[in-house]
Amino acid sequence: MKKKIVFIMNPISGNSSKAGIPELIENNIDKKQFDYQLKLTEYAGHASEIATQCKTGGIDIVVAIGGDGTVNEVAKAIINSDTALGVIPCGSGNGLARHLMLPMNIKRSIEVINQCVIHKLDYGIINQYPFFCTCGMGFDAFVSQKFAESGKRGPISYVENILREGLKYKPETYTIKSENGASQYKAFLISCANASQYGNNAYIAPQASMSDGLLDVVIMEPFDVLEAPQISIDMFNKTLDKSSKIKSFRCKKLHIRRDHPGVIHYDGDPVMTGQDITVELVEKGINIIVNPNADKRLRKPNLIQNVACEIFNQINSIKAEFERQSRQIQALNKTLLRKLNL
Repeated sequence: MKKKIVFIMNPISGNSSKAGIPELIENNIDKKQFDYQLKLTEYAGHASEIATQCKTGGIDIVVAIGGDGTVNEVAKAIINSDTALGVIPCGSGNGLARHLMLPMNIKRSIEVINQCVIHKLDYGIINQYPFFCTCGMGFDAFVSQKFAESGKRGPISYVENILREGLKYKPETYTIKSENGASQYKAFLISCANASQYGNNAYIAPQASMSDGLLDVVIMEPFDVLEAPQISIDMFNKTLDKSSKIKSFRCKKLHIRRDHPGVIHYDGDPVMTGQDITVELVEKGINIIVNPNADKRLRKPNLIQNVACEIFNQINSIKAEFERQSRQIQALNKTLLRKLNL
């Protein structure tokens, strides 16, 4: 029998027009294997409603067409069920799709769906919010909030928010308890990763796996602007776990307490919550179409990543020049004081 598949498209996610996607699906989906429908979302939360109807209606596969927000909406509606998730990445970061090595090309991503290789993978929950890539608190949640408030989409806007807010962000103190014990950290951010990256090949947890039954907890210690370029390069080169500013461990469940209520994020979506935060992993809780031909070799940073690193380097140069001039001024002041005391 043919499998029933529903494509759920968010027409406004990401930066590119989706006008040509219905025709691409019609021309490239394997009609011998699938009976398909295409449904468009009309408001926030609509993708979850459609996916829930698909699950209860016996649909075999629902495909999220959009970014990580759309993917999260669809995926959380079908967790712990027989309905599988497919992804056609059309968002700003596409963190889950990139972790799974899915093609960014729409036609090729449809070809992956046609192969229909389905794996049972893990997902996480933070304070009752399901996530599939990462969740966290601290600076990344703070930037997610600013990004959402700006109303602008795309990686350039994300980098702008990082640059604008990063130099004035104040690290917080967190108490973390897990099956590994309890510790207290002053941290720039804490990320709990089910998948390896935020999106745009920015790897916060390079060794994270969606099939190992564990969360990768990444604690980034405070750093100054002189260290920022190397941290950004490490993130894009999958070497962040080697940084001296990173502490990490793996666990199934953890509790985090911070000094004040504030923002957290799940798959990049910000939400306000209290001082206490619980994160846990659900093992093999979602069926996902994977790419059987994925190339797992290290990928080179893309243009946006190179631009981000270059901007950080420019900030570094400006700060170094400012410090040099400050030293000259201090030397002049000392000379003036000596002369005044004569």
